Amino acid sequence: MKKVTILIPAYNEEEVLPALLDRLDSVAAFIPRYEFEYLFVNDGSSDGTLRLLKQYSETNPRVRYIDLSRNFGKETAMLAGFDYAKGDAVVILDADLQQPPELIREMIRWWEQGYEDVYAVRAQREGESRMKEWTSKTYYKVVQKMSPEKVYPLAGDFRLLDRKCIEALRQLRENERYTKGMYGWIGFKKKEITYYADVRAAGETKWSWTKLFKLAMDGITSYSTAPLKVWSYIGFAISFLAFLFLAYEIGKTLLFGTNAAGYPTLLASILFLGGIQLISLGVIGEYLGRVFVETKGRPPYFIRESSDEAEEDTHGKKGRSNDVD
Repeated sequence: MKKVTILIPAYNEEEVLPALLDRLDSVAAFIPRYEFEYLFVNDGSSDGTLRLLKQYSETNPRVRYIDLSRNFGKETAMLAGFDYAKGDAVVILDADLQQPPELIREMIRWWEQGYEDVYAVRAQREGESRMKEWTSKTYYKVVQKMSPEKVYPLAGDFRLLDRKCIEALRQLRENERYTKGMYGWIGFKKKEITYYADVRAAGETKWSWTKLFKLAMDGITSYSTAPLKVWSYIGFAISFLAFLFLAYEIGKTLLFGTNAAGYPTLLASILFLGGIQLISLGVIGEYLGRVFVETKGRPPYFIRESSDEAEEDTHGKKGRSNDVD
C-alpha cells in the first residue's frame, strides 16, 4: 500500500487543529487504498500548538510532528517537511482550512494518471480585498516577464508532489527560499486544478503586508537577475541623455554665451541622479546580501524534538539525529 504524506506547516494554529484533524480523517476514510500520515511542522509556535500535536500523535497513528527550534518561516518549515516526509507523494496543505482537504482525492486521481505535480489554483477567495487580488495578479505578471522559466499565477503551495519532485526539492538548500519558483524550476509533469478558497476556520492570518512584501522580494531576487540588468539599462539610458544634454549646453554656450541661471535645474538633476544611484546600489546590495548569507553555509533549520524521537524513546531506543542524509 502506497503512503501519502500530508505536510502541514503550523504557526500558532491551536484553535484550528481540532477541525483540521476531523477533516483530514474524513478524507483518509474515503481513500482506503492509501496509507496516510499527517506531518505537522511546528514553526516555533508560542501558543498550545505543540501540546496539541503531542496529544494527537499519541492517540492518532497518522499524526507525526516536527518541532523547529524557533520560527524560521513557512518556506523553511516546508523544507523540513520535505526532509522528513515518508510518503510516495506529499500534499502541502495550510493549517487554516482555507484550502479544502477534500481536494486531495482529485489530486490523487491525477497522480495515478501519471502527473507528478498536481497544483491547485484559486478560482475565487472569500474575504480577499480587490486591492490584494490586484497586487497578486500584477506581481505574477512582473515575475513572469523577468523569469526565463514558466510562472504559474495564483498557484500556491497547495499541491501534490510525487516523490521524484520531493527528492529534487530536497537538493535545493537555499536559506532565502522561494518555493513557488522552485516548483517551476524543477520541471516534471504538471497538472492544474482549481478550487474555491474558504475563509479561515479559526485564528488570525500570520501574513502581514510586511511579510508578503518580503516574500515578493524573495521571489523576484531568487527567481531572476533581471533587476540587475534593468539598472544597467537605466544607467546607459541616463548616460546617453546626459551626453545629449551636455552637447546641447555646449552648443548653446558657443552660440549665445552663458549666464548664471539654471540653479534649480542643476539641483533637480543632482537629486534625480543621486536617487537613481541609491536605488541601484540597493538592488545590488539585495543580491550581495543573499550571497553573504549563502556563503556562510548554515543549516536551514534546527529541530528541537519530533514525534519519531518520542516514539523511539518510548521503546527504549536512542533518539534519532536531527541531521538528514
